[in-house]
Amino acid sequence: MVLNTAIYPQRKKLPHEIPPWVSQGARHYITINCRQRGTDALCRAPVANDLLKGGEAYEDLGRWYLWMLLIMPDHIHLIATFDLNRGVRHTVSAWKSYQAKTYGIEWQSDFFEHRLRDEAEFIEKASYIRMNPVRKGLISMAEKWPYVIDRNVL
Repeated sequence: MVLNTAIYPQRKKLPHEIPPWVSQGARHYITINCRQRGTDALCRAPVANDLLKGGEAYEDLGRWYLWMLLIMPDHIHLIATFDLNRGVRHTVSAWKSYQAKTYGIEWQSDFFEHRLRDEAEFIEKASYIRMNPVRKGLISMAEKWPYVIDRNVL
């Protein structure tokens, strides 16, 4: 798999505290990057499929509900609903830690998170995620990307 090896910007540390007005059931858009960008650390056997299974296992444990999880070669996008009592930061950090230990993945120390405020924003982000492999030139049609859980009807 050929990746664009352009220099990626350093991500700044972002706050992940959930404001008190955000209710249970809110959907969050998350991006998790590998430490080394521009490489294929994730879309190789058996890592990609195991990451998808790991996402579903966390769902089975009640940590999140996955609307979408898409594995790219050097990052992951997901839209999920979290148990806000447990916290988004705690949940994502624990999942990343387990995946790092199990598969030797080196993640960037943090992640990007954005609460989706309405249905239009949800549809926009879901479309963005599904088209990511196409924009990167990895496939010609979004439906052909094998490393995805997509529970959306767009």
